[in-house]
Amino acid sequence: MMQPLETIVRLKNKTALITGGNSGIGLATAKLFVAEGAKVIITGRNKETLEAAAKELGPNGFAVAADATDIAATEAAIKKGAEKFGKLDIVFANAGIPGGTPLGSATLEVFEKVISTNLTGVFFTVQSALPYLNDNASIILNGSVISVLGIPGYSAYGAAKAGVRAMARIMASELSPRGIRVNVVAPGAIRTPIWGAAIATPEAEKAFEKRIGLATPLGRIGEPDHISKTVLFLASDDAAHIQGQEIFVDGGAVASPAGAPIYRG
Repeated sequence: MMQPLETIVRLKNKTALITGGNSGIGLATAKLFVAEGAKVIITGRNKETLEAAAKELGPNGFAVAADATDIAATEAAIKKGAEKFGKLDIVFANAGIPGGTPLGSATLEVFEKVISTNLTGVFFTVQSALPYLNDNASIILNGSVISVLGIPGYSAYGAAKAGVRAMARIMASELSPRGIRVNVVAPGAIRTPIWGAAIATPEAEKAFEKRIGLATPLGRIGEPDHISKTVLFLASDDAAHIQGQEIFVDGGAVASPAGAPIYRG
């Protein structure tokens, strides 16, 4: 009689930290990591959504309130998580905010907030996690297609995400002696709450998705799972020899823009 095949879980006995793990891409990744055998620490600013996310994750999830721009709070959250689940094998620095900074009307307050959250906060998340990181750990930073597409009105956001790419390469150089990998996942347009008013009603959401589809070679908006599965790959031993790279998960928007439906005859 044939024995049933053993289910392969790619993150068995691993502990992960995910910032911004209470919604969207972060929550999708946290749920996938738990399903793949990991213990997962999530952080976020909204205590209500954090509690709901923790319930979804079950006993292998642990939620701690912390704003990614508050270095002391981030350090304290990581310390609590490590005390709960042990040293870290994976860090997904995912927390981020949108924010338009159109030339001619941008304010310093918004500009600095976008940079502080999407760039400075990412750096200090990694630095705060460093004392708790095991050798041969994997760090994944959240980038964006906006770092290369030149989308009007997003100078601060695009600069922050381009900075994340540069930072990942430098961190990879610094951490290679410990076997720690640092890579970037760069989403295109993904169906998450980050779009705010653009998807405030079913009609608005439908129109928004149509616009995205027309500008994307694969003709559709991305889903959180498209990103979470890429993060899982980078976090796992399957990506053991990938270092300092950026993977665009965007339906071809960066590499093959001329293939978008809007340009087809």
